[in-house]
Amino acid sequence: MDLEDAIEFHGHLCPGLVIGYRVGTYAAEQFKDRSEDEELVVVVENKSCAVDAIQVINGCTFGKGNLVFKDLGKHIYTFFKRGDRNALRISLNPRKRSNDEKYNELFPKVRNGTATAEELEEFRKRHAEKAYAILAIPDEELFTVTHVETEPPEKAMVYRSIACAECGEEAMETRLRVKEGKTVCLSCFEGHDI
Repeated sequence: MDLEDAIEFHGHLCPGLVIGYRVGTYAAEQFKDRSEDEELVVVVENKSCAVDAIQVINGCTFGKGNLVFKDLGKHIYTFFKRGDRNALRISLNPRKRSNDEKYNELFPKVRNGTATAEELEEFRKRHAEKAYAILAIPDEELFTVTHVETEPPEKAMVYRSIACAECGEEAMETRLRVKEGKTVCLSCFEGHDI
């Protein structure tokens, strides 16, 4: 898998995707394989674009249970092999913020949907330039790698799905609750939808 595969999966090139690509390829070099099942596991501490690249490059996905998400908002990625307590922790080093005034002006407009077509095109051009610049940063400048000892999370468990007595939608049996004597999903139990 390469950067083009990650771009195709993610939908566009951006700095976050390239960060994940760099982290993922570094981990792949250390572990010498891509996870076909659950043998390689990654704990990601953010839900950024970088995680998409890691899924593609390393074969770690939510569906296989070998991508574990901790919502800490940090660019930290901890990789390990099942059965081995030795892990590779990769953390993004602080970087200089952009001094590109035009990019900084366009970013909030793109984020809130008020950019014109021309502004959006200019932003995408500058965004891609930033992404390609990350490819040129040496590993030791881009991130810090430490070897840590950790207890790996349990293997993913597969549970039955059972229909909710109120809405009729199936939910994993471990996520059901009893409400007024009926087995219901969390949404019906808590009285709200997404």
